[in-house]
Amino acid sequence: MNTDIAPRPSVLDRIGATLAGIRDWLDERGKGAWIAAMILAFIACWPLGLAILGYMIWSKRMFSCRHRHHHGRHHCHGFNAPTGNTAFDAYREETLKRLEDEHREFLDFLQKLREAKDKAEFDQFMQNRNEPSAPQA
Repeated sequence: MNTDIAPRPSVLDRIGATLAGIRDWLDERGKGAWIAAMILAFIACWPLGLAILGYMIWSKRMFSCRHRHHHGRHHCHGFNAPTGNTAFDAYREETLKRLEDEHREFLDFLQKLREAKDKAEFDQFMQNRNEPSAPQA
């Protein structure tokens, strides 16, 4: 009996590899290819189109900036791409940094509120626990 033969991939493994290949092919062509595939899938079979739309949103392919390297050049298709106007690009970068700082400060504020609420609830619990219980009739 020969034990050197590799096991044959299952049907699910082959389907997963095929879907990964399709995903990679669409990623190489950008967001437009994903949108075209979604529209064609909606035309052919609406649940498939809905599944592709869900995958695009879940994997952040719908809204994110995908950085790709093509022939040694860096491409960014989306919101953070340079416009060519250095004054606007500097303004946008400064505004985004300010918003990120405000977001971080807000998250810190929410954390302090949660901690204060937890402490108040714990103090109330300890106060109620230390009070003698009322005599039962």
